[in-house]
Amino acid sequence: MRTEQEEQRAATRIAVGLTVLGLVALALLVWGASAALPVFSTWIDSTFSPGLGLKTSAIVAAVVSVVVIVVFAIAAGDGLIGEFQFMVPGFFLFFIFFWLMTAWVF
Repeated sequence: MRTEQEEQRAATRIAVGLTVLGLVALALLVWGASAALPVFSTWIDSTFSPGLGLKTSAIVAAVVSVVVIVVFAIAAGDGLIGEFQFMVPGFFLFFIFFWLMTAWVF
């Protein structure tokens, strides 16, 4: 049988081991992010440098609005038809918001 002091020592070893393992994982994550940052920054620069116009952002906003409305309708529990009178104005509000914010930000 183990004494209480031995159990305490084993628990301390486990805690220290998990802490060291977590710090090593965090260091690897930071190292990986810093190594990948130049690759991502050149991709972002080449992809988004011209910017999105109102036409392109309207397409993006329509797709995002439809997806959000469908998710909300399914989550509401009444299906796609149950809350139709609220979904149509909600769609247009989401569309206007996403359209203008996408054109403004990008």
